[in-house]
Amino acid sequence: MIMLGLTGSIGMGKSTVAAMFRKLGVPVFDADAEVHRLQGPGGALLAAIEALHPGTTGEKGVDRARLGQAVLGDRAALARLERLIHPAVAKARRAFIRRHRAKSLLVLDIPLLFEKGGWRDVDAVAVVSAPAWMQRRRVLARPGMSEARLARIRALQTPDREKRRRADFLIETGVSRAETNAAVRRLVACLRARGVRYSRSCVRSSSIRKQPA
Repeated sequence: MIMLGLTGSIGMGKSTVAAMFRKLGVPVFDADAEVHRLQGPGGALLAAIEALHPGTTGEKGVDRARLGQAVLGDRAALARLERLIHPAVAKARRAFIRRHRAKSLLVLDIPLLFEKGGWRDVDAVAVVSAPAWMQRRRVLARPGMSEARLARIRALQTPDREKRRRADFLIETGVSRAETNAAVRRLVACLRARGVRYSRSCVRSSSIRKQPA
């Protein structure tokens, strides 16, 4: 089994790329979706989050805007929240891997793959990237987003240029959707046929490039 870590900064198109993997029959573990489940109505972490940050939860689960206000810019508060969330997500990820152990390829969609050391637990890393102007436009189009909030989020993430440098594979979303989809198809075919070690000769399109050693 090959475990491919999929990551990328906010607004780079990672969720779109993850959906492309799914359409090709590749099981994808979505760390963000698991966090939403844990924080949603009846979620396992609601009581603990409310204890940490009173007034941030309700019948519909966590109020993400209020929780964001409570922790963004406060590294100590964010660290406490992460100590609560990350073990629960890791447990769900291990269960996902066990369920799909017969598959030849799995994708682990983890936004903080580099930041939290998850890259050590995968066989290769694919980074989703787009030009900075496009990233900014995408993010600021989201409800409740502002320049200040985007700046705070970026400060917590490994810079895109560093992610690109450390990537085994680079998936560009600053091109047409068809080009990105073709690149994902090529990567999946390459990994299934050749494995990680011999994928270099497989991956020669302009949208996916094997990073130099």
